[in-house]
Amino acid sequence: MYLTEELIRKKRDGVTLDEAEIRSFVEGVSTESISDTQIAAFTMAVWFQGMDLPEQMAFTLAMRDSGEVLRWSQLDGPVLDKHSTGGVGDLVSLILGPVVAACGAYVPMISGRGLGHTGGTLDKLESIPGFNTSLAVNKFQGLIESNGIAIIGQTSALAPADRRFYAVRDVTGTVASIPLIVASILSKKLAEGLDGLVIDVKLGSGAFMREAAQARQLAGEIARVSCQAGLPCTALITDMNLPLADSAGNALEVREAIDFLTGAKRHGRLNDVVVALSSEMLVLGGLARDLEQGRGMVTRVLDSGQAAERFSNMVAGQGGPDGLVEHPDRHLPAAPFSRPVFPEAPGVVTHIDTLCVGTVVVHLGGGRQHVGDTINPSVGLTDICRAGQWLGLDTPIAIVHAACEADWRQAEARLRAAVQTEQHEAEIPPVIYERIEGAQV
Repeated sequence: MYLTEELIRKKRDGVTLDEAEIRSFVEGVSTESISDTQIAAFTMAVWFQGMDLPEQMAFTLAMRDSGEVLRWSQLDGPVLDKHSTGGVGDLVSLILGPVVAACGAYVPMISGRGLGHTGGTLDKLESIPGFNTSLAVNKFQGLIESNGIAIIGQTSALAPADRRFYAVRDVTGTVASIPLIVASILSKKLAEGLDGLVIDVKLGSGAFMREAAQARQLAGEIARVSCQAGLPCTALITDMNLPLADSAGNALEVREAIDFLTGAKRHGRLNDVVVALSSEMLVLGGLARDLEQGRGMVTRVLDSGQAAERFSNMVAGQGGPDGLVEHPDRHLPAAPFSRPVFPEAPGVVTHIDTLCVGTVVVHLGGGRQHVGDTINPSVGLTDICRAGQWLGLDTPIAIVHAACEADWRQAEARLRAAVQTEQHEAEIPPVIYERIEGAQV
């Protein structure tokens, strides 16, 4: 047994910790023999000193081994997942999971809640009446085996040490430490028992990673550690200088996901990200020989309705209503006050402050400003304008769905400040900036 104080001192002073020392610390976190104060000191030391590859490997695997690791011996296809660093209108998981499952894979998604201005997959799904994101592990595995896709939150059985580490990081300013991010993401993904993983690192004004070098470093580190741990991984760096979808807000994003799956409406940039990530997963899982074939498979299961059927089965299997896909407006909550916001002057949309758009949703009640805040699932934005679009005085910047007129008026002012219009063409950023293969890092 190692002295906790000594391990913290060594990391603080830049000494490399060996595997046994790191495992000892993580075990102490799991058994609660190590206090939150000591976790805070350790995470701050990592923030300043970093971790080399052997340390990151040891830390990630120790976190994985702090709980149960899922086994999938009875499945007839690959077990695949993806992780996104989060953004505004990022409803990709709601679509991608059913798509990849319909292509023959099994997708056991363990997702998170909203963080800051970014929406969380669990919060979106919990806007569906009755939808249960807190399944027991055996129930979760049963749904994966029968339908190929289920989405739950982190359980006490899977990577439990990460829950304590993350809670401390969230209040000590160490959330953005790349070694801690890598271990937090991969410990849970490795605990899922995956055969392949795709990482979506968001870059831009609405992302946690604002600089290309920072996004590239994070993507490369996750992909490298994942492959070293035996989990094939590819990372894409995708744009978050613009909202990814037409809507932002929990129930509103579920509705847009349903429209996408049924073919009623598909936002172009959202479609590009869904297809790119899904194709990468299918290649990693050996279901497609290359990305071109993968894209064809994705298109087929979307257009045939197979992906929509998987989504419908997932909702019903996790306690939601049977007819959600056919009649979403009967089941999803609607805000009592909805009204468009118009621009003060006409012009072409040349800039959208995506961070500001995300915070509008938070201030409407669609996200958390403090730990323990209750989310209003019905509020948010729809018909968000797009870069390059001409806005006349009668063309909405967005439609605001609010709890009351006072909330709408606050959102109106923020949205007008977030959208810039000019009398010239806009430069529209690419959807996908870079592809990083873990085996090549």
